Amino acid sequence: MLKLFVKYKSVLRFIFMFLGSYFVLSICYNLYLSFFRNSKYYPDPITHLVAKQSEALVDGFGYNAQILPHHAELSMKLIVNQVYLARIIEGCNAISIMILFASFVLSFFGRLKLSLLYILAGLVLIYAMNIIRIAVLAIGIYKFPQHTVFLHSIIFPLIIYGTVFLLWVAWVRIYAKKQNS
Repeated sequence: MLKLFVKYKSVLRFIFMFLGSYFVLSICYNLYLSFFRNSKYYPDPITHLVAKQSEALVDGFGYNAQILPHHAELSMKLIVNQVYLARIIEGCNAISIMILFASFVLSFFGRLKLSLLYILAGLVLIYAMNIIRIAVLAIGIYKFPQHTVFLHSIIFPLIIYGTVFLLWVAWVRIYAKKQNS
């Protein structure tokens, strides 16, 4: 049995680091959600900021965007040119995806400075891609309402998860290069 642990030490290390960091970061995020729900930054400060920045980007593309609190549920209404198109919920803020990304990088933890810089850069890129994704999704739904389900369920998750996948591939390459040096 001990030989199996020794033989698969790196695999076990990856699994435990991934699950452990994912568990800890998820608990921290859930604590954040339970403590920081408020009426000023509804439904929570991060989701509110994502909604405001998405609104600004849609405006920047030449559309009249507006976000309003959706008081029947924990979300923000996204309105484009007076048409209520979508709601921005907590799941739209990409924090869960960022936790998944960071957990993966921590599982292949290399040098401290390089790992932390890569996590920070990746989180910024994921956040920015998410804002772009929401804005383009809103415009896409506005212009092509008949394709709403396809855009929301297929295309736009592909964008955010594709970004994370490419970041992971780049990290594994960087990690492998540093391990072989």
